[in-house]
Amino acid sequence: MKVVVPRERVAGETRVAVTPRTVKRLVRAGLSVHIETGAGSASGISDAEFIEAQATIVSDPHSLYTDAGIVLGVQPPDAETIARIPAGTFLVATINPLIEHDLVNRLAEQRVTSFSLDLVPRIARAQSMDVLSSMSTLAGYQAVLLAAMSLPGIVSYLTTAAGTLHPAKVLVLGAGVAGLQAIATARRLGALVWGYDIRPVVAEQVESLGATFLDLDVAAEDAEDAGGYAREQTQDQAQRQQAAMTAHLAEMDVVITTALIPGRPAPELVTTEMVAAMKSGSVIVDLAAERGGNCALTRPGTNYTTDSGVTILGPLNLCCTLPAHASLMYANNVVNFLLHICRDASIDVDTDDEVTIGTLVTHDGQVVHERVRQVLEA
Repeated sequence: MKVVVPRERVAGETRVAVTPRTVKRLVRAGLSVHIETGAGSASGISDAEFIEAQATIVSDPHSLYTDAGIVLGVQPPDAETIARIPAGTFLVATINPLIEHDLVNRLAEQRVTSFSLDLVPRIARAQSMDVLSSMSTLAGYQAVLLAAMSLPGIVSYLTTAAGTLHPAKVLVLGAGVAGLQAIATARRLGALVWGYDIRPVVAEQVESLGATFLDLDVAAEDAEDAGGYAREQTQDQAQRQQAAMTAHLAEMDVVITTALIPGRPAPELVTTEMVAAMKSGSVIVDLAAERGGNCALTRPGTNYTTDSGVTILGPLNLCCTLPAHASLMYANNVVNFLLHICRDASIDVDTDDEVTIGTLVTHDGQVVHERVRQVLEA
């Protein structure tokens, strides 16, 4: 079966869906890998390295898809790319089907069987395929470094002949993968760290990293869904949380927000009034900027300082600033998933397998993922 890896065409995207090491794994599994010229250049991977791994480099993007059996990608394909994919081809990428509704319909019309890696269920045997966790790990790490570079002082405690420098106080809102990695990174840099989440069950994880769990006593018993994600709060819960949080934010040097709800806009955790209460020189890094932001004043894709002296960073696709490791982790997730659904160099759409059915979006010209179908119908 022919596996096709096109060059990513979304502006700012530096990742590639395969690396030389994962190409070798695919070849050993009996697959033929064809990669568009320059697909790995932004990640520091040359065409020569892919050729050495027994991949075929194709310069013409039109002929790339001829006789394609599987297409591997990072970002959702655009309309032009979808039109080139032959009917019956399998697509494995991060499709964001709960948001990209037109894209899902196009894939169904083109009779492409698509698997969306952002839907990989968070179960033990699927951890090696969990793209969201991999990319969130890098984003949480990088968020702390961005904050450190934006602070008017250093992060760690330091005693010098010229005086004592006190450590920065860091608050991380949301203790998912990105939040926990941010906590761990801030602690390694020597900061005093607090973590908060509406799910009290994660308090032990926060404290195991050497941080203090901020207990605002506003969490609901059903704050976590079956997939381990935080549920959306009621308006009353959100208001009580914000009121209790304001005094804590006023003491912080850095606030990193990470709260996301799958398929929904990012919940607002930091209001305009809360930002106004923060001290001049403090920094907010909003990792939910791609979904509108957790801070009311976030400008997605923009860094700026408010009139009161608070710097607000709204980075987009932050893992792309670490292309080498982002591609390595993403490609490993992809090949682990592909070899899970691929048997004897062919793909069996096993609807009894939780991982397969959980990621399968379109098949035989239909939208088959139950939740995606419900969103489209709504």
